[in-house]
This record gives sequence, C-alpha cells and structure tokens, in this order.
Amino acid sequence: MHAIRVKPFLRDVFAQHGRQFHVVVHQQNLAHFVSTFMTSAEMIRAGAARATRDGRCFYPHLHPFTRRKPGLTARSAKISLNFRGISIFVMNKCFLLTSLATALLFSASAGAAPLPDLGEASAAVVSPQMEQTLGAQSMQSLHASGAWLDDPEVNAYLENLGRRLLQGDPETAREPFEFFAVASNELNAFALPGGHVGINTALILATQSESELASVMAHEISHVSQHHIARQIAGQAGNQALSIAAMLGALIAAGTGNGQAAMAAMTGVSAAQIQSQINYTREHEQEADRIGFQLLTNSGFDPRAMASFFERLQQATRLADSASVPPYLRTHPLTHERIAEAQDRAFASTYKQVPDSQEYNLVRALLRSYEGQPQEAVARFTTDLQEGRYQDRNAVRYGLAAAYLRAQDFAAAEKELSGLERDKVHHPMIEALAGQVLTQSGQDGAARLRYEAALKRYPGHLQLVYDYPRLLIKTRDFGPALQFAEAHLVQRPQDPDLHQIAAEAAAAQGLNQKSHFHQGEYYAAIGNTRSALEQFELALKSADGDQRDQLIVESRLDALRARQKEEQQTRGMSAKHAEKFSLPAFTGR
Repeated sequence: MHAIRVKPFLRDVFAQHGRQFHVVVHQQNLAHFVSTFMTSAEMIRAGAARATRDGRCFYPHLHPFTRRKPGLTARSAKISLNFRGISIFVMNKCFLLTSLATALLFSASAGAAPLPDLGEASAAVVSPQMEQTLGAQSMQSLHASGAWLDDPEVNAYLENLGRRLLQGDPETAREPFEFFAVASNELNAFALPGGHVGINTALILATQSESELASVMAHEISHVSQHHIARQIAGQAGNQALSIAAMLGALIAAGTGNGQAAMAAMTGVSAAQIQSQINYTREHEQEADRIGFQLLTNSGFDPRAMASFFERLQQATRLADSASVPPYLRTHPLTHERIAEAQDRAFASTYKQVPDSQEYNLVRALLRSYEGQPQEAVARFTTDLQEGRYQDRNAVRYGLAAAYLRAQDFAAAEKELSGLERDKVHHPMIEALAGQVLTQSGQDGAARLRYEAALKRYPGHLQLVYDYPRLLIKTRDFGPALQFAEAHLVQRPQDPDLHQIAAEAAAAQGLNQKSHFHQGEYYAAIGNTRSALEQFELALKSADGDQRDQLIVESRLDALRARQKEEQQTRGMSAKHAEKFSLPAFTGR
C-alpha cells in the first residue's frame, strides 16, 4: 500500500464516527507508526469490518512486535492504532501496582500490493531489552518491600500453572515470564514490564476452582503479551524520560514502604495525564479478556470460569461500599459489557468439566494456614473437618498439619501427616512439610532421611531442593550442601535461593571467592545490580580461587557493568538529567 492510499483508508474507516484523528505516514524503511485515540474498540472493529468489504485485509490479533518482510520499499508504510490507559493502586504492603491496559494493532493491505510489517510504535520507543530492565527494577522494589511472598510451594505452583496456560499460545510462550505470589489480603492481580505476573494470595483464596484462577492469570498474561506498559510509554513518547522516571520512582518509593510518596511520584507526572489514560481502561480490559479466554480454552480449562468469576465479583461489589470495592476492580474495571462478553464466549464454547488439581487444593490450604494466629488457623481446619466443610478432605488435613507447625505443636503435626501417609496420600508438598516438622522439632537425622527419600521420588520439587541443603548447613555438613546446591544450579542457573544457599555453605568453609560469587549471583537474580557488582568485585579481590574461577568472575563483572549501563540508559539518566531522574535508594520495609 502506497502512502497516498493510507490516509484515505484511515479516514474511510473512522470518518463515520465523528472522531478527530491525525495521520502521519513516514516513507522510510524503518518502523514508524500512526497513532490515534478512540474510546471504543467496537468502533474500530465496525470501521475495519466495513473496510474489508472493498478488498482490504483486517488482522485483529497481530503480535505486537510485527516483523519486517522481504520486498520492503521506500513507499511502504505500517499503520498501528494504539490505545492506552493506566490505573494505579497502592496495596496494603505499600507496593504500587500499575495495571496498564491493552492496545489494538491493525495492518491493512490492498490487492496485489500487500502492506509489509515495519515494526510497532512501542518497539520504536521501548525496546524489549528496556522492558526487561524496567521489569527487573520493579521486581527489585517488590523484593525490598517485603510484599513478595517467599514461599516456594505457592510460587512454584503459580509458575507451573502459568506455563500450562502459555502452552495455549506457542508464540506468547517464547516470551520471558515469571509468575509469583504477593502477600496481601486484598483481592488483586497485576502485570509488570518484562513478563512478571503477580497474584495476590487473597485472590487465590477467593477463587472457587483452578479454572477461575487460571482465567485471571490468562488475563494478566494477555496484558504482558500485548506489551501494555511499552505501549503506554510509547503513547507519551514526547515525554518518555519523565514517564519512565516517574513510573520507576513510584514503584521504588512504594517498595520502601512509603505509599504516599509512591502516589506523589506517580501523580507528579500530571493528574490530567493519568486521568486521560484511565478513560481508556475499558477497551484494554476487553482486549485482555478476549485474548485471555483463548489462552484459557486452548490450555484445557473450563471456558465458563472467566464469566463465573466476573459474576461473583460483580455480586460482591453490589454489597460493598466504594471504600471496600476489591482493588482488582479498581485496576480492572468490571463492566456489564465485559461480563456479557465473557458469558457469550462461554455459551459458544463446548462445555468441559475440568477437575481441580491436587496442587491447587493443597496450595489454598497452605495459604489458609497462614491466616490469623496459629491457634485460630488450627481451629478453622479442625472445624472444617468436623463439619465436613471441604471439597478435598486431604487438603484440609494437610492445612491442619501446616497450622500445627506454625503453632509449634510438632507432635500434632506429625500425627496428622502420619495419618495422610497411612491413607496412602502422597505428594511432594506433604513430604516437604514432613521434613520441616522433623527439622524444626530437632529431629535432624530423621529429617535428613526423609528428605533424601523424598528427593529420590520427587527430585525436582523446589521446596525439597531448598530445604535439604539448608538442613545440611544446620548440621554443619557444608561440603555436601554446597555440592548439592551447585548441582541444581546447573538446571536453574538464575535461582536466587540456590545461590544464597551456596554462598552460605561456601562462606562456612572459608571459600571467599565462591561465597562472594554466589552472593553476587543472588543479587543479580533479584535485579539488584549494584549489590551484585559489589560482591563480584570482592570475589575478584579474593585470592582463594584458581585461574578459571578468576576468569569467570571477570566475565560476570563485565556483563554486570554492561547491564548497569543499560539500566542507567533506561532510566534516562544522562549527564544532563541525572539529578532530575535519580531514583530513591532502597531502604527495605
């Protein structure tokens, strides 16, 4: 399509709606774009559908980073219509969540002159590498805030569930993703740059089926796959550095425990600017619903789950005042249209009854064991068992054992776990809990035997992989602990927990270079590049490593220095603006 034909095409699509828009077509080989702002995705679909009748093609689900095709000429052009929006919410853990909504990407072609893909507006402003850097910095804030739930059982389950959903779209599965839990009693879920998807523990407990939880995660995956934060920044390309600095400043301020400072940092950009973006959230959510539903059904989950969860949220909202509306509904506005569309999709799909996995029930029981005081948790589980209030009795028994462990009633916990074993209820989460009970009750020998037997049966279960070397360190078997951790780092080279375990075991043996190396890798894995560099510099100064170790340390130092430079560039910290865009230091909780 030649440039002279692009503008009439756009005007033909949108003129009937009476919306003002601006068309810019760059006749160059590089990726450029046309931006316009609309208030209804349905308007776009209607206009584009009319355009298809005279021979032009409409692609509603193009991948956000489209590819330049052979035969690109100076007179070819790419059109992308970007819709952007942002909503913000400060959780009770004082971590600011930015739920940045979706965008629609269109490509048009005419007859024998197909329109090549030249790239995407967001890619031109925010590269994939920049997204990764922004995500790493945001995750560093989250770790520092203490909001990130340090529970391998819960996080491993969410990671596995997320990977199962990604199988529903091989193209999206090629992008980097991380799924994790946030310790919060407020119902919410969110996506961060670079594929980081957080699910509040309260939301996990609010779901009534694994398919409902999967529907929420599929929705957030869709936010990531559409690169919404990149698109939001691209929409403010003229003020890019300020947008990025304000966003990261707010995230980090919230991560240090200052929620008011976080809000001020974000709203300091422009209250009107933020409000103008909030106005587009409905379309973004509808797009994420549509793509998320495809992920949900393609992955084998119940197609009714998204609609049923929406309906329950709406019912809860009717009974709540404005102050008690779930945060999920503030960051993900739930309209009658969204509910109706979800119901229509479910009705049009083939009914499929999907049973919940054992992991889903066990994880929910584990999270319930963390609620309230230990004795209160024990009483809740005991009552549930006595009155038959459960869907999975064995999961409730597991939760009761976990609550007994919290209450340090080791004998009662052992008794409950022995009953599960006697009934031939086997699962690695049960084995890991049994090992923890033995360890905390001082039965180190029995705990070691239990862990070793469990690892033979479940060699890759993370809670076992973490707990066993920690037991070895406790019993001063530092050599085997280091050997075990390093062996598993071959399969999980960026696992922060394994690096921290290895660092502790190495330090106990006086292996200073190895200890600093692993501690540096720990900091690098959680996004703290500055602390990682400090540890690797200490490792370089240590004289207890061989020449090969020295070369490895030097190589990692070079890589981390390059990463630090990229992070500084991402933050817009040039010499001219360094002071203006400097970010708050981390202070923890």
